[in-house]
Amino acid sequence: MTTARPDRLRSPAVPRPDEIRAPSLPAAPGRRPRDAGTGFGTLGLIALMTLAAMALPLVVTDSYLLHSCIVVLFFAYMATAWNFVCGYVGQLSIGHAMFAGVGGYATVLMFTGLGLSPWLGMPVGGLLAALLSVVVGYPTFRLRGPYFALTTIAFAEMIRIWVENTDTVLGIPLNGAAGLTVPLRGESLAALQFNAKAPYYWVIVGLLAGALTATWWLERSKLGFYLKAIRGDRDAAESLGISPARYQLVALAISAFMTGIGGGFYAQFFRYVNAERLIGVDLSIDMALMSIIGGQGTVFGPLLGAILLAPLAEITRGHLGGSLLGLHIVVYGIILMLAVLYLPKGLIAPLRSLLARLGLLGRGGRR
Repeated sequence: MTTARPDRLRSPAVPRPDEIRAPSLPAAPGRRPRDAGTGFGTLGLIALMTLAAMALPLVVTDSYLLHSCIVVLFFAYMATAWNFVCGYVGQLSIGHAMFAGVGGYATVLMFTGLGLSPWLGMPVGGLLAALLSVVVGYPTFRLRGPYFALTTIAFAEMIRIWVENTDTVLGIPLNGAAGLTVPLRGESLAALQFNAKAPYYWVIVGLLAGALTATWWLERSKLGFYLKAIRGDRDAAESLGISPARYQLVALAISAFMTGIGGGFYAQFFRYVNAERLIGVDLSIDMALMSIIGGQGTVFGPLLGAILLAPLAEITRGHLGGSLLGLHIVVYGIILMLAVLYLPKGLIAPLRSLLARLGLLGRGGRR
């Protein structure tokens, strides 16, 4: 009778004792694996892009071109703000434009009624938008499913319809569907009114740089770590003592604050606000599509989406708006379907792969 050798009885799926290695732990919040791209590289890229963008008006003096650049950067800023909610919280905000409406109307009303400088009116409008976001998010984040998306579109439509049908409330003029016009006070830094386009361009570049930096901070912060855990597995996050509603509400408030400031800039740049444009669903769709197509949950994805889609929207509106109104929405839909089918991670994914092949992006770098 032969005795089987011990190594033949051992299952090949079971490693030998000398082959066992200690498992690597995931990176803690605010820390990166050694072979991952450093977040400070991303911050340096933001600074470099900001400096390059600030120099553009010194080379380009055409007013229309600068106007187009301002529009693109405005949408990039708004899409970046929206990215906080869907890209990191994992909740679809279809009525996000209501926060821009609150910020825009508040900035104009405080400027015309109280004489408050837009430089103060914009952050105050952002705080009011953040307060509204708490009202919207507090009851809905405690539920699961599409309730948040439905609540945002319902709130946005209620606010839009109410503003369009209200001329005065508590002595405050809203002018209904006609909207509000920002009175001209002459060229003034304090009033955020300029005859040239370059100062507005520099302002929106600064706002976008701040939004990109905030996204970079979110990715490296404990808040961002918790949000990713909640989005990945809500039950597992709760079992670890993480409160999903609390951290999602914080991210929503930050996003609403940024969006409210963007609404205030819109009012000062175009010198006009109305409910249809600043609270309507079109602006919410613009923010969402630019973020999703560019690459949600990344720092530069919304910027990339805005660079692609914002000029496309302006071209279709300008050349086909009279005969084929709304064509840009159809084009958006086609691009979105193609992106979902072939680029589910957005346009930023192939760009990141290309940069990695060229050695311009470290392993594990996420931008």
